Amino acid sequence: MKKFSLLLVLSSFALAPLAAAQTAYPVFKVDLSFNKQMPHGYFLGQVAGITEDSHGNIWVIHRPRRVVPQLDEPPKEASGVPAPSVVEYDAKGNFVRAWGGPFAMSKDELAKFDWPESEHGIAVDNKDNVWICGNGQDRKTGKNDNQCLKFTVDGKFIMQVGKSGASKGSLDTANFNHPAQPVYWAPTNELFVADGYVNRRVIVLDADTGKFKRMWGAYGKQPDDAASKARTYDPAPAQFNLVHGLTISKDGIVYVADRNDNRVQSFTLDGKFLKEAFVAKEIPMEGFGTVNSVALSGDKDQRFLYVCEGHNQAIRVLDRKTLTEIPAATFGHVGAYPGMFLGLHIIATDHKGNLYTGDGRDGRVERFLFTGLKQ
Repeated sequence: MKKFSLLLVLSSFALAPLAAAQTAYPVFKVDLSFNKQMPHGYFLGQVAGITEDSHGNIWVIHRPRRVVPQLDEPPKEASGVPAPSVVEYDAKGNFVRAWGGPFAMSKDELAKFDWPESEHGIAVDNKDNVWICGNGQDRKTGKNDNQCLKFTVDGKFIMQVGKSGASKGSLDTANFNHPAQPVYWAPTNELFVADGYVNRRVIVLDADTGKFKRMWGAYGKQPDDAASKARTYDPAPAQFNLVHGLTISKDGIVYVADRNDNRVQSFTLDGKFLKEAFVAKEIPMEGFGTVNSVALSGDKDQRFLYVCEGHNQAIRVLDRKTLTEIPAATFGHVGAYPGMFLGLHIIATDHKGNLYTGDGRDGRVERFLFTGLKQ
């Protein structure tokens, strides 16, 4: 009997690594063909948003005002020109068009709306309208990004929701306060906004009218701006700290990136709290945090949730159902070469499951091709 027990114990130890190795995870390779030279000497500043439209094209919003000064003033094509703020690429990475921002729009155009002081976040709805937001403040003029804007795909202004410098806080239903990312949800024609650099909430609008529909804070509770922003694992913060991004799964679950609290929270479309997970808990709550933004895998069941981790400059992978991390799936590190990151800021996926990253330091957009699952 003792021999049998010993064999059973030894067998258990032998099978444990095998069981762990059988956890499938997605594998990617960097696509060197995607980052192509744009016309007119265009290049990108800090990348602040990426999304795919219903046609499979990729849209990027960046910050042309935050670039290295050029030799020529004003910049000329031969020496390089910051691209307009909004850039569209086709599925092969070819430049399609660019528009928007104070460098590309006339004074008459800019007089119709409050262009963001610091561009942040982009969404394209199924009617081919483009939503952009911002998270900046101009201390000289007092302009403060409390708004999101809606345009046609070629940059014609449609609507502004919120007014610069008008926010009354996280309970204000008419204004944002440094919103980070809009996400369009087609089944109900709604715009979900991670309103989150100053405010501490997710807010939902009607995508046609811009009218307020609902909002919620951490754990689905009412947001409270007076709550402490102390960053601790224990106890878990009762309010969001910095709502930097969100994504919505096909089955209608909203995943929210609370960047400075190193966590993801999930909700129903109506804001009912479902689950919470801290990411890379071994990393202290300091600096840029471990959950900059989130994206979903391209398979039918969307088995995986991708996390843009800004502390170690890596992509981390969670099992979507349990929100547990799959350590073997982590990839990326600091560096200026393809497949590396200097200021990993934003991630997104396309309908094929390929992953896109936006760098907030050197203005790079990289595509990582999904190559399959590894055991």
